[in-house]
Amino acid sequence: MGHTPDGAALAFSELRKESQDLYNRIHSIAEDAAFVDWQVRRSYPALPLISNMRCGAWYTDPETASEERAYFKSTDGHTGNWSFNLRRPNLHVLPLICTHAGLLLVDSTRAGKRMPDALSKTVPVWCAVINRAVLKTTPDMDANTWNTRLYTPPGVVSAQEHDQIEQKLDGWADDLAASFYVLPRLKYPLRPIWITPSTTVFPKISTAHDQQSFYPIICISASKQVLDGVERRVTGFAYIQGSGDDHELWSMGLTPTQFWEHKADLLCANRSELPILVQSLVSSTDTKVPGTAPASASFHPIPIHHVRGRLSVCTNHDLGSSSDSGEYAVVYLSSSDDAAAFKDRPRMLCIQTPQGKRGQHHFLHTVLPQAMSFIALNLDQARRVCITCETGTDLSIGVALAALAKFFDEEGEFHDVSINPAVVNFTDETVLSTLYVYSPKRKRKVRSLDACIRQAKTASKPACSGS
Repeated sequence: MGHTPDGAALAFSELRKESQDLYNRIHSIAEDAAFVDWQVRRSYPALPLISNMRCGAWYTDPETASEERAYFKSTDGHTGNWSFNLRRPNLHVLPLICTHAGLLLVDSTRAGKRMPDALSKTVPVWCAVINRAVLKTTPDMDANTWNTRLYTPPGVVSAQEHDQIEQKLDGWADDLAASFYVLPRLKYPLRPIWITPSTTVFPKISTAHDQQSFYPIICISASKQVLDGVERRVTGFAYIQGSGDDHELWSMGLTPTQFWEHKADLLCANRSELPILVQSLVSSTDTKVPGTAPASASFHPIPIHHVRGRLSVCTNHDLGSSSDSGEYAVVYLSSSDDAAAFKDRPRMLCIQTPQGKRGQHHFLHTVLPQAMSFIALNLDQARRVCITCETGTDLSIGVALAALAKFFDEEGEFHDVSINPAVVNFTDETVLSTLYVYSPKRKRKVRSLDACIRQAKTASKPACSGS
């Protein structure tokens, strides 16, 4: 005899179904984005608005937000796992902060919290570590007037946890000061401030340089904290707290960029029309011919400044059909068989790369040996080399790291030498200080590459070659 589900199980099942509903998610994001734009951004018009990747991109309109992005990871703020991670130091946002005398940073979190750990702990740690490292690397700075305190949001971080974090700050600051990263000279220390939808009075901030005592890093938690994470609206949808989080579970492939490009159409579609519309948008993107771009597209590779732009990276789409890339030798990495689009281009190495675990083995034993030979030949002939992949932040980063370690010394001078394990950490930091978009895939790629380099037995043995 079968068991009839009890009321609690049915209620939980219905709640889970509502939380994954595409219609509810899209409208919840739009509500939170309106709070970010209409209430917070317009209260601080002089400060640039940036998203904390990945979730924050759903809540920041590209028309009004800065093109810069940050990657403050919540796991670096999890209790007992606090960290200042040198692989994602977010130093690229410091010039933006100095120029505009502050910053607006957007993120969100799911049910159970008022704000994500990224904003309540990772960013406060970042501010305090940056302030202490700047003090350590600036001998003529007055330590008595330079504020290095740790600030955490009351009611979110306990006094005990605050004290435990504070005990670790000097060690992290020492690591940052001793790294190869170059810290700018800050006029004022950084200080985090928090705003949520429950904030009744926004703090008054002066952005006049002669009236400041700190650079405000205003951390915006976009979503309203609601009971069980769901709250029904009279307009016909269930509000889901932190709807932009874990979008792989509900978005059907829709990206933040597509959401903002087609926001009006998405919000106008009814519940039954919306999945069909999203499928159409996603499929239209997927069917674009790889390696092509508008004829007027400009080629803007991201140079690695430490080697004076002799190496750079970009996405396959950015490479497109632009004639501006002609002065570069190009390593083109793609999971698609689209090399035919470049058959008439000189100085181009196209490698098709499988995905998944096969792709990791293929990267180490096929991509790297071929790419290193090609890069060495072109660097030796004084050509600049651009390395591209589909995202610009995955395979291309691994190849760039290997090329930096193999062909350049710590001063950024070109030498055709075998990979030196002693410079692996240096090259990793060099790339990350230029290319700030971080991803779990790239983290795995860097770790695999580090292991491969460190296993090189002698200078004469080709690193990462097949057995």
